[in-house]
Amino acid sequence: MRQVRVGIVGCGAAAAHHAVACRSISDKVKLVAAYDANEKRATRLAKTHGMETCSTYQSLLARDDLDAVFICLPHYLHSEVTISACEAGKHVLCEKPMAPTLEECDAMIRSAKKAGVKLMIAENHRFLPAHVAVHDYVSKGAIGKVLLARAYEGVSEIPDLSKADHWKGSAKFAGGGVLMDAGVHRFSVLRWLLGEVESVYCWLAKQVIKLENKAEDNAMAFLKFENGAIAEVVVSFTVISPPTNRLEIYGTEGTILEDHAWENPVQIFSTSKDMGDKRNQWYSPKVEHQPFPGYYPISFRYEDEHFVDCIINDRKPEYTPEMAKGSVATVLMCYLSAKTGEIVKRKDLEEVASTKGTRSIIEGLEKISI
Repeated sequence: MRQVRVGIVGCGAAAAHHAVACRSISDKVKLVAAYDANEKRATRLAKTHGMETCSTYQSLLARDDLDAVFICLPHYLHSEVTISACEAGKHVLCEKPMAPTLEECDAMIRSAKKAGVKLMIAENHRFLPAHVAVHDYVSKGAIGKVLLARAYEGVSEIPDLSKADHWKGSAKFAGGGVLMDAGVHRFSVLRWLLGEVESVYCWLAKQVIKLENKAEDNAMAFLKFENGAIAEVVVSFTVISPPTNRLEIYGTEGTILEDHAWENPVQIFSTSKDMGDKRNQWYSPKVEHQPFPGYYPISFRYEDEHFVDCIINDRKPEYTPEMAKGSVATVLMCYLSAKTGEIVKRKDLEEVASTKGTRSIIEGLEKISI
């Protein structure tokens, strides 16, 4: 296969980023068809990128001229449409979070394995060059053993959150508020750097959007990892400034700072001899990057190219669906902590999953806040 033929289901902002990314690697990808419940939105995306439109997502999946489907829908539809796509024999790139519950994540994984198709969750932060650089430095021991980390993501989703009939921030349709939407980004990167989470403690807050059907608009979580490292994660839907993300990684031999808003997004200070003449001073490695909104097309291009390369070369995606499920599990641990007011360990989540199901965790989130 020289070129992967792609259809897009859901034609909002994420789909637009994917379409632009695919156009930038047109030697490997051909955009074929699009579907959205909002016909005008589908027509707009299709016209911009030379695609056909379909009247239903089922008719799109039934097409013989598609190899893969990009699913860019509200979270509660991820599992349903992914399973349908797998059953239709299509490879699937599904937007994050994988699904609101672990049961849905498991169903997606089973469906892909049964159909023998590739399934990858579109976690663009795993492919952002700045995060790749941080991971590489941590992996090679440039700052020694990591002891402490801080992660932040702040955006303004106030316009959509203010609409009672919009899915954003709804426990029913989004699986929660900012922690499910943005927290999975932070947890995905931190778990990549530090390994599995042992326990969490979390606060949720509804500080701006008071609608009864909306969950938290701000959240703070504290994580302890199995390797002994601890981390603080802060995510916000109410930031009145351009969106950004930050990481602080502190180790026994140095510090790494990363900020999406910087032209040179990574800074490292290390006492390690392996740093050579960069030792004992702040150093900014060259990393492909542009401040908001420039980092979106960069990360989506690397993400989408990785996915289509996996199809072309029959390889397993580097970011596996099991990894994506782990990030959802971390979110659910945090929600369980906020509901109980207790530190939650993985065994606590497993107990709820086996007795009540993890959907019980997100039910009633709209009423949980400080």
